[in-house]
Amino acid sequence: HGTFKPFSPVKMKPACYRITTCQKCVRTGDIENVGRTARTIPILKCWATFSFGDYFKKEVIPWSWEFLTKELGLPGDKLYITIHTEDDEAFDIWHNVVGVPEDTLYAWLILGEIGSVRAVLIEIHIDLGPERGCGKPTCGPGCDCDRFLEIWNLVFTQFNQMPDGTYPPLKNKNIDTGAA
Repeated sequence: HGTFKPFSPVKMKPACYRITTCQKCVRTGDIENVGRTARTIPILKCWATFSFGDYFKKEVIPWSWEFLTKELGLPGDKLYITIHTEDDEAFDIWHNVVGVPEDTLYAWLILGEIGSVRAVLIEIHIDLGPERGCGKPTCGPGCDCDRFLEIWNLVFTQFNQMPDGTYPPLKNKNIDTGAA
């Protein structure tokens, strides 16, 4: 995805404002966990979509839900969404527009850094069942057990990281979604 870095924020005008990719990926950051969990896959294919200032949260969140539940046929009652703790806009769309129950929306603290911009990350997990879990009452997305598997993510590149520590909104907000 580094190929598209010049478009975020728009330092270069992209040839297209909507792009899809399918890439072979080698993941080495947690290579020591291969074989220990069902979640650690070192070699995979990643399908991704990108929007460079064309559409944003109000469009892509419902599209993601529709793709997962209607096109792929995944049961909506088994899907759990993690949202950045300060992303009220995404929470409102998931809960009030899409209709995802509040108890399946989890607070997430990740504000990912991408070069000189910051991105808010949403992850969608599927519940593989309590028999795959750890049995702890705190078990949920992000737990180290194999119950919840991340299947989709939405990365909203929307802030510029300033030297003084502030994060003003970007004029052209971008999206990177992906599934492996």
